[in-house]
Amino acid sequence: MEKFVNQRLSKHCCSSDDAKTTSPRKRVKLLEDERMKWEEEEEEDEALAEFSHPVPWQKIESEGLDCDYALLFSKEEADRLFQQLEEEVVYATGEEAKVHVFGKLHNIPRKQATYGDAGLNYTYSGVTRSAYPWTPTLESIRNAVTKATGQTFNFVLVNRYKDGQDHMGEHRDDEKELDPLCPIASVSLGAARDFIFRHRDARGKQSQPRRQIEPVRLELAHGSLLLMNPPTNTFWYHGLPVRKKVLVPRVNLTFRRIAQDGKK
Repeated sequence: MEKFVNQRLSKHCCSSDDAKTTSPRKRVKLLEDERMKWEEEEEEDEALAEFSHPVPWQKIESEGLDCDYALLFSKEEADRLFQQLEEEVVYATGEEAKVHVFGKLHNIPRKQATYGDAGLNYTYSGVTRSAYPWTPTLESIRNAVTKATGQTFNFVLVNRYKDGQDHMGEHRDDEKELDPLCPIASVSLGAARDFIFRHRDARGKQSQPRRQIEPVRLELAHGSLLLMNPPTNTFWYHGLPVRKKVLVPRVNLTFRRIAQDGKK
């Protein structure tokens, strides 16, 4: 690298007639300035090479809602990751496949699994889940999400929807274990599904909403990444409604950062 820079500096700085009449001290200064310029350009080139395919983000905003959406994986990559997850992920069964709703246990209308760093637990819907160790594919996807967002995550909730009958009710991811400063990163693989945001002040009976705030609807595509930034989960509920025409499965991964030892 040094030799190449010197050759370029020599050609760039000493080929003009002006250089012949410049004092030695000034020539040294010019060479040093040019060297620094070329080295800065080399560093920029290396940085661009590392992120040669930046993710094209789409900003989604409303009152208190701040999200970023992008296609993180190509179709071929997403197809491969989906098949690998089908082989690796072990979903909860029995009592672990139930949640508390209004004081009663109900079956979850989808399959669910939790993975993450050792010793992590996550409580939601009145049930506490322990994290299984990361599988190779989950770890690979987490690394891709970290590279795209600059955020680190230590836990993932996996939801598998066998078809459009499987769904998720409206809720907020605002559990006390979650780091309130960290976004939730949602990766979708498989069938494209509608994803609905509804402001907390506009919920209730549709005929008499408390406030006239329009819901926000997205279609989460195969290989996509949705980043729900703070304060989204403070003000907005989200859900995945039934879509009877959807006949193929979908796997969704929501990466989170759980505050350990009560420290946020």
